[in-house]
Amino acid sequence: EPEPEPEPEPEPEPEPEPEPKPEIKPPMEPAKRDGNIIRGSPMRPTKRPEPKVNPVSPTASAVPIDLRGKLEAAGQTHLLEFLDAGDASDDDVSKLTEQLESIDIAGAVDIFEATTGTSARSARPASLTSSVSSFFSSALGGVGLGGGGKLQPVEAVAHLGDATPEEVVAWETAGFEALRAGKVAAVVLGGGQGTRLGFSGPKGMYDIGMPSGKTLFQLMAERIVRLRHLCKAKFGDNDLPSVPFLVMTSPLNHETTSTFFAENAYFGLSSNDVKFFVQGTLPCFTPEGQMILEAKDKVATAPNGNGGFYPALADAGLTEELRERGVECLHVFSVDNALVKPADPKFIGFCLSKEADCGNEVVWKRDASEKVGVVASRGGKPCIVEYSEISDADRQKTDASGKLVYGAGNICNHFFSLAFIVDVVLPGMSDMYHVAKKKIPALDSASGETLTPDEANGIKLETFIFDCFPQSQTMAILGVDRENYFSPVKNAPGSEKDSPDTAREALSEQARAWVRAAGGEVSEGDALCEISPLVSFDGEGLEDRVGNTTVAVPFTWESSGDGCTVM
Repeated sequence: EPEPEPEPEPEPEPEPEPEPKPEIKPPMEPAKRDGNIIRGSPMRPTKRPEPKVNPVSPTASAVPIDLRGKLEAAGQTHLLEFLDAGDASDDDVSKLTEQLESIDIAGAVDIFEATTGTSARSARPASLTSSVSSFFSSALGGVGLGGGGKLQPVEAVAHLGDATPEEVVAWETAGFEALRAGKVAAVVLGGGQGTRLGFSGPKGMYDIGMPSGKTLFQLMAERIVRLRHLCKAKFGDNDLPSVPFLVMTSPLNHETTSTFFAENAYFGLSSNDVKFFVQGTLPCFTPEGQMILEAKDKVATAPNGNGGFYPALADAGLTEELRERGVECLHVFSVDNALVKPADPKFIGFCLSKEADCGNEVVWKRDASEKVGVVASRGGKPCIVEYSEISDADRQKTDASGKLVYGAGNICNHFFSLAFIVDVVLPGMSDMYHVAKKKIPALDSASGETLTPDEANGIKLETFIFDCFPQSQTMAILGVDRENYFSPVKNAPGSEKDSPDTAREALSEQARAWVRAAGGEVSEGDALCEISPLVSFDGEGLEDRVGNTTVAVPFTWESSGDGCTVM
């Protein structure tokens, strides 16, 4: 019988189509390390996978749950990378968690997002992570509250030298009345260090070399002492008025500054009237919005600019305290002006007469090349325009009299109503910050070492005290003479401009001018002359001392006792 045909073998099942492989992008060229400097493509902020928490790591479990939750909500859990991996000491954990607890994490991220327009809390588009250089070549965070608009010179500038005697007396009287009622506080922005002067302490503690050896802080405090006695005498009061003197410090020099005042009995002021508060800092960020870890135990931070004065004042509880004391306006000025007149009744009264919420004292630029910001108008709103932001043509432009059109130089001498600060400035603070592109030391995740790049790798967020000017509804601007109001101490001794040498000469020349204005003469000679702030605030009260005599140089008029008997 024929053999049966074999059954056909079943057809093999078709092989499944392979899953498409994900596109693999070529890795970046690795940065070369030279010591602690990264060469080549520096520290590009790549998006690393979220670190896995080692469940047995004691350092991971040491992070408070609420803190971890804040970091997760803000997209900043990378800060715990080393702690979660167990690659950190107990001391690292303690220091980092303590610092993170002190940072307003959500607030800092809000500021970053408002300033850059970049979301730090969600995944970033590839275009934002593709190139550090493209980020740093952009104009990110450039306009702030001032916005855009055509730049124009500011018109409403009154000049103290052009005012009638009656106007000056009216302004001064209004200022004294506000002082008498306890409505005025003086604030010095004293957080800067004297590094550029060759001095390791706070700049306010610097002795500029006058015969008395007085520091900048002492000159300012004694002017307030004298002003209080002038106010008492003017109205025939029995008691001296209260004039709070607020000193903004930095985390670096806060204790040193407050101790210096205490050891010198607050230079004649009541300890209840001298208040210290610390300028704030903000975390440094990558362009993508990640806070930069400087070391295993430290987030990189930087001062938030002198505009940090506003939140620092509020955070210290001083806005509320001033309001309870009846203070209605603040005179705010820089620590480095040797000629500043704290709580100057003429300036205070001028601003009050204009019903201003914001005021600025200016001096006219020496020439077009002087590198100072000027008061101007942009989009119909007052603003400060930096030297580099003005075209050469505008910088050189003059009016019919030959005066610079853009010449109202900003000297960091401001008036603010307390209501303006509390009700307008503070609620809008997140819109006042700028991006500063910086080289920021950062922790290298591969080596665990802190590396310093040779190119900008991150950003600092800062704000300036004048960034609120566009928010003002009524701004008053008063021009004053440089010789009597402004001599900054910025550059090292021996410098041609804005140095301790030029400040000494300004104070000496001011003393000579006051003697002449009081009816006397000054003998020839180049020696330094000095009239203590306790003797005269603005040249007043010298007539009986001078008479019609010729005063020989050098002379130093210091007071005795409280030094403030008004002649």
